[in-house]
Amino acid sequence: MLWTASFCLLLASWSVLGAPANKQKQKVLLVSFDGFRWDYDRNVDTPNLDKMAKDGVKALYVTPPYLTITSPTHFTLLTGRYIENHGVIHNMWFNTTTTEKKPYYQTQFVNEWWDNGTLPIWITAQRQGLKAGSLHFPGTASSYQGQVAMVREVEPLLYNYKNETAWQENTDKVMGWFRDQDLDFVSMYFGEPDGTGHRYGPDSPEIREMVKQVDRTVGYIRHSAEQHGLSDRLNIIITSDHGMTSVYRDGLVEEITLSKIPGFSFTDLSFHLVDYGPSGMLLPKPGQLEKVYNALKGAHPHLHVYKKEDMPERLHFTKNDRILPIILWADPGYVINGYFPVQFHKGEHGFDNEEMDMKAFFRAVGPAFHKNLEVGPFETVNIYPLMCHILGIKPEVNDGHLSVTEHMLATSTRGEFTAD
Repeated sequence: MLWTASFCLLLASWSVLGAPANKQKQKVLLVSFDGFRWDYDRNVDTPNLDKMAKDGVKALYVTPPYLTITSPTHFTLLTGRYIENHGVIHNMWFNTTTTEKKPYYQTQFVNEWWDNGTLPIWITAQRQGLKAGSLHFPGTASSYQGQVAMVREVEPLLYNYKNETAWQENTDKVMGWFRDQDLDFVSMYFGEPDGTGHRYGPDSPEIREMVKQVDRTVGYIRHSAEQHGLSDRLNIIITSDHGMTSVYRDGLVEEITLSKIPGFSFTDLSFHLVDYGPSGMLLPKPGQLEKVYNALKGAHPHLHVYKKEDMPERLHFTKNDRILPIILWADPGYVINGYFPVQFHKGEHGFDNEEMDMKAFFRAVGPAFHKNLEVGPFETVNIYPLMCHILGIKPEVNDGHLSVTEHMLATSTRGEFTAD
C-alpha cells in the first residue's frame, strides 16, 4: 500500500515536472507607438530600444497592411487579418446613404463598425480561459459578439496623447492588471510619435525629441515590469501601425486637387472620402462610374486611380462591401484634396504599404524570445499568430503564419505554447 502510494506520488510529480504545458504560464503585452517609423531610432540616441534589442529580438522593419492608417492597421494587429477581411477599412465610420461621417474618436464607439465578424485576440483568449485587457488601443470601446475585454480603459475625448507622466501612470496601471488581476494579455496604445510627425514632419527636431520620449518610456515599461515581479513570465512586443513621410507643399509641386481636374465633377458622386491624407474612396452616382473613372485616370502623374475590382492583389483591399467602387491614392509626399487644399500637415501616412516610409518598427523581449537576434522584415499580420502561440491559444482564422516568426522564439520554448 505504501509502495503504491509512493509510486503514484512519484508518477504525479513526473507528470507535473515533465509536461511543458505545466511550466509557468506566459503573458503577453502588446504595445503600439502610433506612427513610429522603422528608422526613427537611426539618428536619435535610443539606449532603451538598443538594450531591448540586445535582450530580445529586433526586426529590420515590419510592413503594415494597406490602408496604412490607424484603426485599420491596429485591428490587423489584433486579428491577424488583412483589412479587406476584418472590415475596419477606415478611421472613419460613414454612411453612403445619409452621407454622414464620424471622426476617429467617435468611430471608436460605433459598435457595428468593429463587430462585423472578426474577433480580436482579447475575445479569443477569454473564450479559451485566459484573461485579457486593453488600454486606449483602437477597438477597445467595442463589444464583439456580446463580449468585451475583461479589463479595459478608453481614453477620454480631447485626450493629451503627449503627456509623459500619463504614459508612466498608464504603464504602472497595466502592470498592476497583470500582477493583481492575473491578466494574460494586454494591448496598450500610445498616440505618439504620430501627432508630432503630422504636425512637424518626420525629419523635424520635434520628432527626434518625441522619439527620445518613446525611448524613455520603453525603458520605463521594462522597469515597471521588473518592479511588479513580471520579468520571468511577461513577453513584451512593441511595434507600430505605420510610418510617416514628409508632405510636399509651398509651391514645390503641383498639388492634387480633384475639383481642378477636367471632366471630373463632385456632382457625379453620391459619396466621397477625400481630404484625409493621400488616400480616398469615391461612390459615383448610378451610371456615372465610367465617367468619373476616366476623368481621374491619368489626370495627375502622382495620383493612382483604381476601380475596386482592379486593385493590386498585393494590397488586399478589394473584397469587402464597405470598400467603395473607386479607390485613389497618391505617391509619397502628395495628398489628395477635394474642392481645394484644406490639409496642412507636414507629415502624412496612408500611402502604399510598399513605400519604405510606411514601414514600422518591431521589438520583442521576454522569456519566449531569443536574445540579441535581428530578423528580416515581415508583415504585421504575422504578429497575431505569434502572440496566440506564446499564450497557448488556438487562433481564429487569420492571414498570418507562425512559420514567419517562430525563429524568434527561444529553442527551449518552441512547442511549449501550442496554438493548434
